[in-house]
Amino acid sequence: MLLAAAFGEQVSSRLIRYRSRCRTRSSSTCRGGDPSRSRSRKRRRRDCHWLVAVRWVPSASTLPTLIATMYRHAMLDAGSHTLATGTGYGTALACRRLGDELVTSVEVDPYRVKAATDRLAGIGLHPRTAVCDITGPLPGDVDRIVATVSVRPVPASWLTALRPEGGLVTTITGTAMILVADKTPDGGARGFICCDHATFMRTRHGDGYDDAPPAAEVWQAADEDGEASISRYPLTCVPDSWSVHATLELEASGIEHRGEQHEGSGRTVWMAHPDGCWARASTESSRDLPTVRQGGPGRLWDLVTDVLDRLVTGGVLLMTGARVPITPDGQTTLSRGQWSVTL
Repeated sequence: MLLAAAFGEQVSSRLIRYRSRCRTRSSSTCRGGDPSRSRSRKRRRRDCHWLVAVRWVPSASTLPTLIATMYRHAMLDAGSHTLATGTGYGTALACRRLGDELVTSVEVDPYRVKAATDRLAGIGLHPRTAVCDITGPLPGDVDRIVATVSVRPVPASWLTALRPEGGLVTTITGTAMILVADKTPDGGARGFICCDHATFMRTRHGDGYDDAPPAAEVWQAADEDGEASISRYPLTCVPDSWSVHATLELEASGIEHRGEQHEGSGRTVWMAHPDGCWARASTESSRDLPTVRQGGPGRLWDLVTDVLDRLVTGGVLLMTGARVPITPDGQTTLSRGQWSVTL
C-alpha cells in the first residue's frame, strides 16, 4: 500500500470527527437570561478556540484524488524530472509514473523525511529525498514542481529551479485555488487559475508557522458593542461561500472566522484579523437582515459587503480563469477584466 505522510491520517481523521461535532452543536448567544444558555455558549466558544488552534497541525494526509488532480495539471511526461513536496503517498505515485531517478521529494521536517524514506524503500522505491524549506533554494534543476502545500506568493526559488519550458502547479494560501504556470524565457512564469479546487496546508519554515492568529483580546472585543449598522445583504458565513472567501482572502489575507447557530434559525458570525480589526453579524431569523457591529483599525464587514456587491452586479467573482503573470523575483498577480490583485 502506498504511504501517506507520517501521522497524516491520524490528524486528518481527528479534524473530520471534530468538525462534524462542532457543526452539529447549537447554542444560544443571549447575554444573561437562562444560565444554561450562557454555559452552552461558553462551551461552543471554547470549541471554536480549539478548532482554530488545529489550523497549525504540522502534518496531514492528502486526499488521493487531489494528488491525481495536481499531477494531471502538471502533465508529467515521461522523462520529466519532478520535484514534489511531502515524502509520502504523492512521492510514491510520482515514482511509479516516472521512475525513482526522476523524482525529488522535499519536506521541512527531518523526522518525516527519514521515516518516509525508509518506508518508501520498504516498498522498493528510492527517490531522492531532502530536508528543505520549499520557499528557499531547491536541490537541483527540475522540469516540474508539484507542491501539495500552499504558497503566497510563488517563491522566486521555484523559478530559478525550473528548467526552460518547465512548469509548476501549486495552490494559493487560504483560497483553495490551483495555479498552473509555465516558465517564460525571461525567467518568470505565466499561468492561470484553473477550475478545480484543492486545499493544502501552508508552508512551514521549521517546527511551526511564523504568523500568529488574532489575539484573544481581539476575539473578546468582537463581543463588545462597536460601530453598529444593518447589512443590506442576508447573513453571509464567509467560509461557506468558496468564491466570497477566496476573494476576501486574496484582498485581505489573514482574517479568521467563527460561527454559531442559535436555537431556531438565527445565527451569529465573527471575523477577526491579527491587526485588531473585528466584526460580528447576528440575526434572530434567517429571513432577517443581520445587525453588524465592527471595531478596530478597519471595517471587515465592509470588505465582505464590497465583495458581495461585485458578486450581485457581475453575477460571478473573477478568480477562476484569472491570468497569473509571475515575475522572476516571484511577484504574483492575478487579473481578469478590470479586476487584479498582487499577492
